Amino acid sequence: MTAAAAAAPYTTVIGLEVHVQLQTQTKLFCGCPTTFGAPPNTQVCPTCLGLPGSLPVMNRRAFDLAVRSALALNCTIAPFTKWDRKNYFYPDLPKGYQISQYDLPFSSDGWLEVVDPKGAFSRKVGIIRVHLEEDAGKSMHDEAAGTADTRIDLNRAGTPLCEIVSQPDLRSPQEARAWLNELKLLLVYLGVSDCNMQEGSLRVDANVNLHIPVAGQGGAADRIAKTPIVEIKNMNSFRSVERALTYEAVRQWEEWQATGTEMGKMPKQTRGWDDPAGITRPQRQKEESSDYRYFPEPDLVPVTVSEADITAARAAMGEPPAVLRTALESKWKISAYDADVLVNQGRDLVAYFEDLATRVGEGKVASNWMQQDVLRCLNERGGTIAEFPVRPEHVADIIARITAGEFDTSRGREIFAEVLASGKPVVDVVASMGIAAVSDDDLVTLCKELLAANPKIVADVQGGKEQAAAGLIGQAKKKNPNVNPGKVRQMCLDLIRGM
Repeated sequence: MTAAAAAAPYTTVIGLEVHVQLQTQTKLFCGCPTTFGAPPNTQVCPTCLGLPGSLPVMNRRAFDLAVRSALALNCTIAPFTKWDRKNYFYPDLPKGYQISQYDLPFSSDGWLEVVDPKGAFSRKVGIIRVHLEEDAGKSMHDEAAGTADTRIDLNRAGTPLCEIVSQPDLRSPQEARAWLNELKLLLVYLGVSDCNMQEGSLRVDANVNLHIPVAGQGGAADRIAKTPIVEIKNMNSFRSVERALTYEAVRQWEEWQATGTEMGKMPKQTRGWDDPAGITRPQRQKEESSDYRYFPEPDLVPVTVSEADITAARAAMGEPPAVLRTALESKWKISAYDADVLVNQGRDLVAYFEDLATRVGEGKVASNWMQQDVLRCLNERGGTIAEFPVRPEHVADIIARITAGEFDTSRGREIFAEVLASGKPVVDVVASMGIAAVSDDDLVTLCKELLAANPKIVADVQGGKEQAAAGLIGQAKKKNPNVNPGKVRQMCLDLIRGM
């Protein structure tokens, strides 16, 4: 792609279709388990295989989780919804149709806002619909080296999916990636899915086209040319989504330049993302809804949703991430960035932070220790915050001792590391490291010795260069590692002023 194309004047228009596997123990219309990693074709039954005479029965747990998701996405819940058959023929769809929802989905007209904590963008993205459907199986192409075989695993066939379809409100690949991160975080907070993309629990298809201002006779843009919508599939990470959208926008721009305003020469197609090559490749012409020949599912009764059902779903939601960020900023006086970092780590880590902040009595100090020490060590060790050996009371004890002047922050971090390594209480670690508070009398004696040994520093400070006193701190630490650098500096300045 050329640099000129990358700088071309157009608006990128993006809509996303997200399929989320719901956290249920069984499939959407039968009792087969949904456990990941089972041997191929061992979690199947006549219903999910589409054998004659088998009948589906709706998984109520899946429906409840989907309603919870829709409410958190500010959707309107329909009091009456039905099921439809989406007909297409593919080897991993044994019935020849997928049970989904078409004209009467259970929810519609929602939104989810994404705000960049650094202020780069803020976007309220509309949600067209949230609906339920069953998953297809899995085709494994060329699995054995040197062959052209396709093997079919139907373990996923019938797995409950919540499909979330956004309005084409996103305007850049970066916004799309940030919005997906926010959506994933929300769904994990709700407990409706683990959103593990490596296991197929969350999959994304992206629709993208360009709106290009076209100049009229007077030179000013008098209309907008729109390239045909392209759907991109086969993206296995949010980074891949961002890269694919970036590539596809430039590809469409260059193709539009080559064809001029003859938009009919640009096909409306589905393309697959080739991650190693960093390009999209054509797969097929993009289908319309009429291609799937939808009709009502005759083997399932419609579903009604009462106000009591909605109330129960709201009660099970808990605080969504956006609300939690605002609450942390307000309660603990921390920045939007700090709140975002904490909330993005999950509800358990937020609880750890609030416990620490309550003990310390100051949110910013607690947040700094969380980011610079707790999170850093947690990422290095792995595991969850619930398993982390250094508990909030330990960190609060270290902070209190620093505040009291027993030792400085760098020494406190050494103690933190030793508590983490040994599992001992702070008081025992302090004793084993030979750390003892330096008395005021001892500090005065030490500072007088330093001043006597450094007449040039004394002269510089007396001449107005107070920063020269910093040269005394390292010498003080060599003589007594337990001294507080801040106290050493202040005591030396006070003694010099009194000379």
